[in-house]
Amino acid sequence: MTVDLSDGASYLAAVPHDVFAELRATTPVYWQQMDGQPGYWAVLRHADVIKVATHPTLFSASEGGVVLEDLPEQSLLMMRRMLLAMDPPVHFEHRRPLVQSFKPKAIGEMEARIRAICRSIMDEVRAGGGDTVEFVHDVTAKLPSQVIGELMGLPREDWAHIHRLAELNTSSQDPDTVGDDREYATAGNASMEMAIYAIGFAARRRAHHAATGERRDDLTDLILNTDFGGAPMTDLDFGSFFVQLVTAGNDTTKTMLASGLLALLQHPAQLAELRADPTLIPGAVEEILRWAPPLHYFRRTATTDTDLLGKPIRAGEKVAMYYVAANRDPEVFADPDAFDIHRSPNPHLSFGFGEHHCLGIHLARLEGKVFFEELLAAFPTIELAGTPQRLRSNLNNGLRSLPVHLR
Repeated sequence: MTVDLSDGASYLAAVPHDVFAELRATTPVYWQQMDGQPGYWAVLRHADVIKVATHPTLFSASEGGVVLEDLPEQSLLMMRRMLLAMDPPVHFEHRRPLVQSFKPKAIGEMEARIRAICRSIMDEVRAGGGDTVEFVHDVTAKLPSQVIGELMGLPREDWAHIHRLAELNTSSQDPDTVGDDREYATAGNASMEMAIYAIGFAARRRAHHAATGERRDDLTDLILNTDFGGAPMTDLDFGSFFVQLVTAGNDTTKTMLASGLLALLQHPAQLAELRADPTLIPGAVEEILRWAPPLHYFRRTATTDTDLLGKPIRAGEKVAMYYVAANRDPEVFADPDAFDIHRSPNPHLSFGFGEHHCLGIHLARLEGKVFFEELLAAFPTIELAGTPQRLRSNLNNGLRSLPVHLR
């Protein structure tokens, strides 16, 4: 095999699904060397990804973080304060108080507001005076940044800045996306700046609470006024928590929407079906997530010597759960390389599995459903206007640009 799964350049032209298929069939737990870093075990089958995900004390999210690259100690300590990199019982203690706010009923109450945001975005596109847009940044990025901004109660004038920091957090491997901010992003300074912003934001909220006794009905007040593991969250912990919630909420939804439109444009008969019957859109969103998961993988670190499929894994070694490979496992999905909006059941792993199953799953599904309903209603004709460009990233399975005609 000649493809380096750890190299972001390996995903620039396309996800190497042929390589994943070959490895899944021959070496489903595969040792991948890394340049300048210890190598790791790539786990490629659906069942084995689930096995890793459901043994969080054996395969730790906290020990080495969730990305392939070993992080500097300060960055790792910051990541460990994020929900996605907590192990039990700390993870449960921090997740439990938030669950109620992300249940289907609570998220469903946001539908009218999400629909209003989507209609406003479509109106802005029409008012732009031309029918050609760069869909990733000029359209899809606006929905999650506004939804997360409102969910957290952030000042509207800060939304664009926070969105840019989130983009730098997730796209540091892509020089065209980060532009002149490359060194800044690579060094983790965007995450640090976002955390510092969040700490200041929390301090202002606490001061407002103390002065007025007023509480706001948003996620920030919920977090600041809740005990986590028997104590309130410190401002430093809130800063790290904020970075995860805001970055994940911005990037993964933007990626899902852009990748989803491209998949539909590549399958025009199925796009026509959605236009004719919008009730098919929720199933299409699930297939989009399976077909083009926003993340290639998440990492774990073995805490004791173990094995997977006869491969000896030593304590301290990295293990990467490749969702992008598991989602096309032929043992689980019939005709796995086919895009099929009617696929049912569709047990994809794009939201993770087990203890770290995505907290925002219902919000992401609702945003996808409403966005595509409003997009197709607003523009009877949608066509590619150029060649899509993919992100250079070994983690984020996304598009850097998607030029389209919206008429």
